[in-house]
Amino acid sequence: MNKFLSRAAVAAIVVAFGSEAMATEWNVSLWGKRRAFTEHVEKLAELVSDKTGGEFTLNISYGGLSKNRENLDGISIGAFEMAQFCAGYHRDKNPSITVLELPFLGVTSLEQEVELSMAVYEHPAAVEDLARWNAKLLMPSPLPQYNIVGVGDAPEKIADFEGLSVRATGGIGAAMEAVGAVPTSMSATEVRQAMDSGVVKAVSFAPHAHMSFGTIENGKWWTTNLNPGTVNCPVVVNTDALADLSDDHREALMSSVDEALEHYIANYNGATMDAWGPALEDRGIIKVTYSDDEIAAFKKAAAAPAAEAWIEQNTKAGLPAQELYDLVTGMIASGS
Repeated sequence: MNKFLSRAAVAAIVVAFGSEAMATEWNVSLWGKRRAFTEHVEKLAELVSDKTGGEFTLNISYGGLSKNRENLDGISIGAFEMAQFCAGYHRDKNPSITVLELPFLGVTSLEQEVELSMAVYEHPAAVEDLARWNAKLLMPSPLPQYNIVGVGDAPEKIADFEGLSVRATGGIGAAMEAVGAVPTSMSATEVRQAMDSGVVKAVSFAPHAHMSFGTIENGKWWTTNLNPGTVNCPVVVNTDALADLSDDHREALMSSVDEALEHYIANYNGATMDAWGPALEDRGIIKVTYSDDEIAAFKKAAAAPAAEAWIEQNTKAGLPAQELYDLVTGMIASGS
């Protein structure tokens, strides 16, 4: 047996080891299960792998790496490289982006939600805010206006929300409080148990979440046009991990964001919303629709006070709160 390897064999070994060294795996912390809310992350993983010939992979975990309220903390210490979270879960940790959760902003589409989110994410105040957690905002998880599924007597008028316990986070919680409801902030994975046990009588969610987390299984009514706002749930990456990527791998990741979001929006506007109407009808859930006057009264009670309080609180905390608010409302007014 020849004890010496040929030059070709040595070269093959070097290439093999070199390729292995170039391989990059990122752990991604999500929660729940694969659903419309996570389709952009799933698509991102597919695109990155394809562009790098499998050398850069995103290992997606649904709850196996962290609790959803602790994902930003996990990013800060490098426990994983990418994660999704919702701003309203911990407003004190990410106050800059909670401007996007103010009630009755008037956002009309997922596409507009993406434009607004990315504009805020790129604002120096938001960049600095999330940098405290060693996090870079990568992309939003655009959601439509929330509406409410509940049990018991349906609130036929806005005044009927008085005393109703509602799962509602962020600005939606502030809006519900403005009309006398009792908002409770809890993560999506806690909602079904809270509803079953009577801790809350109603839940504010986007359509996909009502289906994914089972609120429509025992819900009796839902509001068709309350539309108090939505939540902002970004996907972030650990800044050190991003800096450590090779140029090719970083380009593969960043260049895939737009296509991942396009896939997400197409899926939400298509398959998700196509399933929503039949899901309600099959379960005999009553539709509650409010008059224009009722909605106008709700907006008057909730929108301006919430915005004023947000600006005052965050200005005192050192953020350019008025500037962030004007950025968002200006884009909406101009039709962006």
